[in-house]
Amino acid sequence: MNWYEKLNQYFPIEEMKSKEHIDVLLKDKKEIYIKDEGPDHVLLYVEGEEFIFIDYLFVSKNSRGQGLGRKLIQKLQAKEKTILLEVEPIQENDDDSFKRLRFYKREGFEHASSITYSRKSLATMENTPMEILYWPSDPSVGEEDVFDFMKEIYSEIHTYKDDDLYGKSYQNVEDVLSLNAKQETNIFKEMEV
Repeated sequence: MNWYEKLNQYFPIEEMKSKEHIDVLLKDKKEIYIKDEGPDHVLLYVEGEEFIFIDYLFVSKNSRGQGLGRKLIQKLQAKEKTILLEVEPIQENDDDSFKRLRFYKREGFEHASSITYSRKSLATMENTPMEILYWPSDPSVGEEDVFDFMKEIYSEIHTYKDDDLYGKSYQNVEDVLSLNAKQETNIFKEMEV
């Protein structure tokens, strides 16, 4: 099974970029869009000057619980840049969503509770809400910084050549991401992870 098939079997269709989209990113943005692949993992991430965005992290079922995910995260943390990622909200009938959150909490990630993120999937045409998690490399990094980083990711990576690749465009960044400092819902506290 190739790397894309592994991702496609693990991630829901509404979260997946097409293989063509990822191939174009790996070619056109090879300075910043990186694929780290091994027999038991696939990691696709963006490395900017100030931050790293994990686009996809897959660890095979056979390797879960053996520290591979932790090693991959620690390798990124060693770069001493803020790390961002999107996760689906906890699903009541999906243990994986809970385990995923628990894993990131153990690795020192925080929930960007003031950021609302929901985009329409071009595959299903349904709104897909996501939560933003981040690992601050520096205590001065706050949710406003994370919000700015996420706007850049959405505009430069998620919607890159969307018209050409999908025959339609994703929503504008202003319609997808918003910052509300008064919003206090912390997914880690709420779910008692």
